[in-house]
Amino acid sequence: MSASSPLPRRKVGTSGLDVSLLSLGSWHTYDRMDFADSVAMIRAAVEAGVNLFDVGVYGMPGHPPVFTDVLWSAIIRAARIPREDYLVSAKLWIEGFGDQGFRPQLENAFLRGGFDVADLVILGDLRRDDVALEDLVEDLAGLTRSGLIRAWGVNNWSAGNIARLREIAEALQVPGPQIAQLKYSIGRRSIPDGEPFARLFADGFVMQASDVLEGGILAGRTKLTREIGRDPGDVRKRITRDAPKVVRAAQELGTSAARLAVAFTLTHPANVTTLFGATRMEQLEDNLAAVELVEKVGAEQIRALVEPFWADRDAVDPEGP
Repeated sequence: MSASSPLPRRKVGTSGLDVSLLSLGSWHTYDRMDFADSVAMIRAAVEAGVNLFDVGVYGMPGHPPVFTDVLWSAIIRAARIPREDYLVSAKLWIEGFGDQGFRPQLENAFLRGGFDVADLVILGDLRRDDVALEDLVEDLAGLTRSGLIRAWGVNNWSAGNIARLREIAEALQVPGPQIAQLKYSIGRRSIPDGEPFARLFADGFVMQASDVLEGGILAGRTKLTREIGRDPGDVRKRITRDAPKVVRAAQELGTSAARLAVAFTLTHPANVTTLFGATRMEQLEDNLAAVELVEKVGAEQIRALVEPFWADRDAVDPEGP
C-alpha cells in the first residue's frame, strides 16, 4: 500500500461484504481522546481506505457507564462520512439473549450509535450453557430477514461450536456465521494457527484478528494505563517480558514494534481484517503502514522473525474456549 492507494479489501465469506484489511475499534479509545482529534483521525482513516468500524455497547451492571459508541456516532457525523462509505460491526452479548432474542440489544446499539443497519454483528464470548445454539441461529436469521443485519460472526468461540453453528444454519437453510474475531498476535497464535481452525478456514470461514497489540504491550508500552482483554493461558507476563525483544526485532527492520505486530497478523491467509484501536494520529499512521511492511519484507520473514515470541504455544487448547 502506498500513500496514494487505498487499503486492500477482503471478502467476508459469502456475505457480500468487502472489508478493509485494517479496521478500527472503539473499546477504550474515543473516550480517551480530544473530540476534534478523534474527528481528524477518523477522517484520515477513511481517506486511507478503512471502511470497517467495530462499535460495541460496553459496560456492565454495577460499573460506570461507557459512552465510547455514543462518541463514535458524534465523531462520524462531525467527520461528515457518508453512511455508504463505511461498514458497522456491532457486538451482541450472549448474556443479554432472552425471550426477545437479540433485538432489544440491537435496537439499543442503533439508538446509541446512530445507525439503523448493522453490516456485521459479532456475538460475544459464549459463557452460558443454558442457551441453545439453534435459538441463536434462528434469531439471527430473523434479524437478517428483517434487514437489520447483513452478516454475523462470533468472538473467541471454539472451533467446534462454530462448526456446529454452521451445521445448524445449513440444516435450516439460513445464513450461518461468516467470521470469527480471534485473539491473534505475536504472542498469541495457538488458536488461529492451530489445526481445528485450519479446517474451518479451508472451508471458506474467515477471521478478524483482534487484541493484536496486547493492550499496547507489544508496542513497547508495558505499563498498563487502561483495562485490556482477558489472558487465556496466563501468558501476559511472558508477553510483557518479550516486549523489549520485539522492539529490538522491529529495529532490525527499521520499523516500530507496533507496526511489526500489526504486520504479523496480516500474514495469516484467513485473516480478512485486523482490528486495532488508536487514540493518536501517529498510532493510526503507524498501523496503516504495516500493510506496506508486509509487502516490503514478506510474510515468511516476518513470521520467522517473531517466532521466538510465541508465548501461548502449548499454553492454550487450539480448539479454543
